[in-house]
Amino acid sequence: MAATLRIQSDWSRALSRDEGEAWLSCRSPGKPTLYGSVTRRGLSSDGVPDIVASEGFVVGEVTKKSILISCPHENVSTKFMAPYTSFCRIHQKSITCLDISSGGGLGVSTSTDGTMKIWQAANGEIRRLLEGHVYDVNCCRFFPSGLVVLSGGMDAQLKIWSAEDASCVVTFKGHKGGILDTAIVDRGRNVLSCSRDGTARLWDCGKSACLGVIADCGSPVNGIAAGTAHDSLNLGTPEKPPSEREVGTEGKILLLAREDKKLQGVGLQSRQPVFLFVGSDAFNCCIFLSSTYILAGTQDGNIYQLDVRNTNAPIQVIHRSGAPVLSLLPYRDGFIASQGN
Repeated sequence: MAATLRIQSDWSRALSRDEGEAWLSCRSPGKPTLYGSVTRRGLSSDGVPDIVASEGFVVGEVTKKSILISCPHENVSTKFMAPYTSFCRIHQKSITCLDISSGGGLGVSTSTDGTMKIWQAANGEIRRLLEGHVYDVNCCRFFPSGLVVLSGGMDAQLKIWSAEDASCVVTFKGHKGGILDTAIVDRGRNVLSCSRDGTARLWDCGKSACLGVIADCGSPVNGIAAGTAHDSLNLGTPEKPPSEREVGTEGKILLLAREDKKLQGVGLQSRQPVFLFVGSDAFNCCIFLSSTYILAGTQDGNIYQLDVRNTNAPIQVIHRSGAPVLSLLPYRDGFIASQGN
């Protein structure tokens, strides 16, 4: 397990003035944590901050928006990026979920303040307040059109909203527990949800109806992801012909990140199990990197990379800290992970 180099979360603000200081730490499993600091001494002629580190740490490349810091003793280095911009007035408390529309113009987010809002991605200006769920809203995402939002809440309801006028156009009911995650199949005629009740369900948006229970796990399903399966994968055969209302489910596999430490793959159209992988702790999230490779994150900080053709052993296990892995997102040739620290 690699060492982890951290800098205090508001470092860009701390270093925005001369003599500003931010704290550093480098932690390697089984060893004492190394502590230090970085200090800004001024600006260079081209406006780049002059940053120095305390003993045990080395400052590498510095730009107006990033700092490369290394800890030679642990042979680890990390590039810290300053926020491109910050929106501080959208929510009053912690943000629990967010998504950006396909065109990049709008954002939607939910918060522990009990609200769900749509806002301008360029400046954070609030455009719509989406009201209708009872209790907390756990998840939100845009449809591919960027004009419609899907949400799920602790009230066990799945809702579809117009981003243009904030009206709730569809409400799905059927889960017996809070909805924890959602997925959209292709262009969005069908959507998926998972719940604390242990089930994952497929829904028909046009008829506002449940097309079936894809899986019943007997344990809360914290996250799901739908993707195209590798050609060599046997997805099973449906026990009965699928409904004509199912659109885009053929050749797809559904990943289920389960509370009982299991990551499961299920044929989306067949409803048949494809694989079952047991991890170190509850799985919180999962994504497809390709039709072959998947990632899943656990409560104890592990990120598992698996090949869906052979899930007997992971390709690699990434562990940067013991904090829960809360979300994963494919990015270029890699991925972005958020953790609870």
